[in-house]
Amino acid sequence: MVGTDPHRSQGTGQDARPATGPDRRTGGTMTPGPATTDGARARAATSTGGLRADAAACTSPADPCTPSARVRTPRPVHDLPDLTATANGLPPLRDGADRTVGAPRPRPVKPPPPPASTRRPPAPRRPSAPTRRFLARATLLSAALSMAGALLGLGRDQALAHLFGAGAESDAFLVAWTVPEMASTLLIEDGMAFVLVPAFSVALARRAVRGPGSPDPVRALVSSSLPRLCLALAGTAALLAAGAPMLVSLLAPGLSDPSPAVSCTRLTATCVLSFGVAGYFSAALRAHRSYLAPGAIYIAYNLAIITAMFALGARWGVQAAALGVALGGCLMAAVQAPPLWRRIARRPGQSAEVQVPASPHDGDGGRTVAFGLVCAVLLFALCRQSQVLVERYFASGLPAGSISHLNYAQKVAQLPMSLSMMVCVVTFPVVARAIAEGDTKRATERVERDLALMACLVLVGAAVVVAGAPQLVRLLFQRGAFTAEDTAATAAVMRVYALGLLGQTLVGALVRSYFSTGRTTWFPLGAMGAGALATAGISLWAVDPWGARGIAAANAAGITLTALLLLLGLGPRAVPVCVRRVVAELSRPVRAAVCATGAGLLCVRQFDSPAAAVAACCLCVSAVFLLLAWALDAAGARSLLLPVTQSVRSSVTRRLRHGR
Repeated sequence: MVGTDPHRSQGTGQDARPATGPDRRTGGTMTPGPATTDGARARAATSTGGLRADAAACTSPADPCTPSARVRTPRPVHDLPDLTATANGLPPLRDGADRTVGAPRPRPVKPPPPPASTRRPPAPRRPSAPTRRFLARATLLSAALSMAGALLGLGRDQALAHLFGAGAESDAFLVAWTVPEMASTLLIEDGMAFVLVPAFSVALARRAVRGPGSPDPVRALVSSSLPRLCLALAGTAALLAAGAPMLVSLLAPGLSDPSPAVSCTRLTATCVLSFGVAGYFSAALRAHRSYLAPGAIYIAYNLAIITAMFALGARWGVQAAALGVALGGCLMAAVQAPPLWRRIARRPGQSAEVQVPASPHDGDGGRTVAFGLVCAVLLFALCRQSQVLVERYFASGLPAGSISHLNYAQKVAQLPMSLSMMVCVVTFPVVARAIAEGDTKRATERVERDLALMACLVLVGAAVVVAGAPQLVRLLFQRGAFTAEDTAATAAVMRVYALGLLGQTLVGALVRSYFSTGRTTWFPLGAMGAGALATAGISLWAVDPWGARGIAAANAAGITLTALLLLLGLGPRAVPVCVRRVVAELSRPVRAAVCATGAGLLCVRQFDSPAAAVAACCLCVSAVFLLLAWALDAAGARSLLLPVTQSVRSSVTRRLRHGR
């Protein structure tokens, strides 16, 4: 007979025993019985848990097996194993996908932190590319500042024409003006930017991956390049001032009295140093994506020249304008010094935020500014500016005032080009940074989009210039010493100049694709050399029958040839673009511009007032060009204007609904 267990819980009866299998208490075998219910299983589990708890209490060395010392610790049902099902040969019950009923719930165990020496830094991220909104704002800011500087430059030319007309004095100043023109191209617009923007882009990319305690690549670049540059530019300025008589004789051998030109050249020679420092600051700021101070330099420059002419023109004559050039160059550098100093003095950020892949500069031994690249850029800029030298050389043998006619026509005709180049000025640091980070696809898309957009902008201006050239010149210059004959001659030259505006814009945009990689390439120099030779040859042939118009035609032909060569030469040496796609995209705004020019010619004939004629010409040309650009989808005009039209339509719809 089976005795009662003193440690068994009350309320646990015979139905809690297993239906089959050996009897653990008697050692006998029980006959099969009905299936055990859930309640029986729970009671059996509770009973068995109590037995195990008592056994553990009796065998514990700390607690002797006495009735008074036994302490039972109740255990939850869900923490006990399913002994009933196991004893009956049934599979254990499971609570969920992986856990057996009664099995202890696993508790997550935190692994110990790894040692500091083996910890991995967080996954680095590529620096974010500038958004379209940022690029649009920067372009608008640069365009507004550039337009303000261009208008002041136009006011400078108007003051020069009003005070000195188009004669021997103005020709003498314009010969000396060759020095700041070349210095501007070499040291601000093209040469210095082509070399330093990629160099600063690489330095900024390296600064992003280095910690605060490591040397700053931006400061290292400034300390290694700026003192040497200032020393070289100061020596060049001194040589130009000393050799001013020889330089004037080379530039304009046909001048009857070269002494005013020599005096003006000695004053303008100082701009070599000031323009170089200003160009260095401008390239560094644009690489930092700062466009306010670089865009304001020509405002300060032209204000200084205008002030000097009106303040000292009666006493010094045309030399007052040359003094204004010297003072304006110093202001260009002074305007940019404070914002650049703030960016250079800024400490580098955290190094774990960005990751820059191998740069093409790393293959050159880590040099950020290669001597071969500097030579290629400077020689290209010199060759490009040689077109002005060719003009001055051949025009010096023409009647007095021809150099002035060429200068005034060029300044007005290049206003649309200057406005369109603002797109490239803003996006060139973006392309250089993309190349430095190894993102060639982003650079290619940016270059192709810029070419189409810049072509549209410059062709609208070219259509206005061709259609309303006489009215423009009359409105801007015909006063004081500038006569009606000067207006007619300048307008004729201006129309010929406008034919080369697209080529000049494409050259300025395409050459940035070659130099944005930071590698030395001589192909742009070869293309520009071919264009300069074509300019000189055509000028020699056309100057006798057509005079200044023949020189302007030679300029347009030479720069267009250079643009074609640069476009066809794009490939592995530059940002790879699809030439066929670019040519097809450029043909659309060209067709729109031709039709808009015809409409403008018909429009200006209806007005006698030059102001009304110019205003009507601008409106007519712009309306026709935009309509045709929408029809031809030039530069993605439909995709650009579609959000605007949708916004206007939705706002009008909301107002109508509100009015109801």
